[in-house]
Amino acid sequence: MSSRAPLFFANPLRYWRWAARERPAYFYSILIGSMGPVVLFTVPPTLKALGYERAAPIPMTYPIPPGPRKQLSGYDD
Repeated sequence: MSSRAPLFFANPLRYWRWAARERPAYFYSILIGSMGPVVLFTVPPTLKALGYERAAPIPMTYPIPPGPRKQLSGYDD
C-alpha cells in the first residue's frame, strides 16, 4: 500500500479507514464532534416522549410578603 494518504473526495470510505488507523485522535474527535448536532435535535424530543419534565426555574429574587411590614422593637442602636 502506498504511504500517501487517500484523497477524501475521491474515495471517502477508504479515507475514513485510513484516518481511523493512521490518525485516530483526529478521526474520533471529528466523529464525536459531528454527533453533537444530531444529539441536539434527538435528545429533547426523546426525553419529552419518555415523560421527563424540566425543573421549575430557581427564583432570582426574594419574594416580598404582601401587606404592611411589622415594626421591629428592641435592640435599637
